[in-house]
Amino acid sequence: MRTKKYVAEIIGTFTLVFLGCGSAIFLGAGAEGGHLAVAFAFGLSIVAMAYVIGGVSGCHINPAVSLSMLLDKRLSIKDFIGYVMSQVIGAIVAAALLFALVEAFGMTDLTGGLGTNGVGDLGIGGAFIVEIVLTFIFVLAILGVTAQEKMANVAGLVIGLTLVLVHIVGIPLTGTSVNPARSLGPAIFAGGDALSYVWIFILAPLVGAILAVVAYRFIAKK
Repeated sequence: MRTKKYVAEIIGTFTLVFLGCGSAIFLGAGAEGGHLAVAFAFGLSIVAMAYVIGGVSGCHINPAVSLSMLLDKRLSIKDFIGYVMSQVIGAIVAAALLFALVEAFGMTDLTGGLGTNGVGDLGIGGAFIVEIVLTFIFVLAILGVTAQEKMANVAGLVIGLTLVLVHIVGIPLTGTSVNPARSLGPAIFAGGDALSYVWIFILAPLVGAILAVVAYRFIAKK
């Protein structure tokens, strides 16, 4: 059963990174709808996978989400480790395929860096804060909607649309991570500044997830 969960997390994370980062790479995230297209690509990837693998693994496909579930006692330490390893594998495989499409098949990368995240004009501190806040909002929504059994049928839609919302704000600022695996996979192949700054997009989402658990327990737990 654990193997099925881990394979599901690999497939889910692969889908998220390939379609989300792929939309940024091949459509661009600038003006004329590119920004929204990328935001919806990430969000709809979550929606699709939630209804495909949600019943198998819970469709975390994000180490920050898995961390929040571990801290909220919905996931064992053994499964947490297995989930994170699976998510990273899925992200790396997706990034490798995107890299091959650009380098081997001559596709144009409109992001110039495989859809990686960056600090931009915010600098390290600003990017770190933005990623904490965006992840906090995203994970808080996940904790809330998945805790209510009556919301099970629409949980995937709520989570996906929340991811769309945080991307709408985050894309112009950092490219939006809120997911360490999503950031690490493309950064490995892009190298340069993307790899130098990837620690921000690994650590900040984890901090945001921890804060979301603290807040959720305060406002929702009896």
